[in-house]
Amino acid sequence: MQNPKGKLIAIGGAEDKGTEPEKGEVFRNNLNFFELGILKRIVAESGGFAAKIEVITTASTIPYEVGENYLNAFGKIGCTDVNLMHIRNREDAQNPEYIQRIKECDCVMFSGGNQLRLTTIFGGTRILNLLHTRYQQERFVIAGTSAGAMAMSNTMIYEGNAARAHLKGEVKITTGLGFMDQVIFDSHFEKRGRFARLAQAVSANPSCIGIGLGEDTGMLITNGNRMEAIGSGLVIIVDGHEIMHSNMADIPEGNPLSIENLKVHFCAKGNGYIVNQRSFVELMGLSTTPVMTDIY
Repeated sequence: MQNPKGKLIAIGGAEDKGTEPEKGEVFRNNLNFFELGILKRIVAESGGFAAKIEVITTASTIPYEVGENYLNAFGKIGCTDVNLMHIRNREDAQNPEYIQRIKECDCVMFSGGNQLRLTTIFGGTRILNLLHTRYQQERFVIAGTSAGAMAMSNTMIYEGNAARAHLKGEVKITTGLGFMDQVIFDSHFEKRGRFARLAQAVSANPSCIGIGLGEDTGMLITNGNRMEAIGSGLVIIVDGHEIMHSNMADIPEGNPLSIENLKVHFCAKGNGYIVNQRSFVELMGLSTTPVMTDIY
C-alpha cells in the first residue's frame, strides 16, 4: 500500500484548555492553550501564514469557548484564515457546507474533549472518508490535541482511570478514526500518570506501538511511519513486540497484570521513531519546513 502523502500532528494537550477531565475527576478544566510553538509548527507544515485551517470542536462539551481560544491563538502567530466547525451530531457531519470546506482547506485540527464523541459522530461519514482520501493522496495536514490525537489511530483508548490501569479490564479500547495503523496514542501522559494505562493497551494489542504524548509536546508523522518529536516536553514510546510473558489472557478482570520485556523509549524534541522498523532515531531532521518570522 502506498504511503500517505499527508502529515499527522498528534499533540498531547497542555494545561487543560477545555478538554474533559478523566473519569473520576470532578474539577472543571480551564482554557489555557498549549504553547504557541506547537501551533507555529502546524501552520508551517500546512503551508505558512496563508494556510486555510478548519478547527473541529466536536470532542469538546464547551465548543464555543474552545473555538474562540483557537482563533485567538492562531491569530497571535499571524494565521487568520482559520474557521470553526461546531459539528455536534451525525446530522451535522453530513452537512454539504462542512464537506465543501474540508475539500478546500489545507489543514484540519481536532480539539480536545472526549474522543468517543469523535468516533461515534464521524464514523462512516463522508467527512471522514474525505479526510482519509485527502490524507492519502495530497499534502494535507491532520492535527489533533488530547482527545483529537488519541482518536487518530485505528486502535483507540476511550476510558481508563490511571489509578486502576494496572488491573485487567480497567482500560477500554475501541476503533478510532483510523488515520494510522499499528499505534495507540495517549495524551496528557506524564501529568496524569498514564503509563500503566498505555502499557495495558499495548499488552492487549502487542502489534501496536504505544505513543504517550506529554503536554506541549507532539509527534509529527510523515509517510504514515516516520515520527519526529516536537514541542518542549517528552514523548514516551511503549513497544510490546518482544513481550515474552503476559498474564493478560489468563487472569480474571480486576487482577494485576504481569508483563515481561516491555520496551520503553523516551523521545525529546528532534528525536524520532520509525514505526515499521521499531527503531529509535537520535535526530530525525525530517522536516523541510520553511522558517516563519514571529508576528506579535
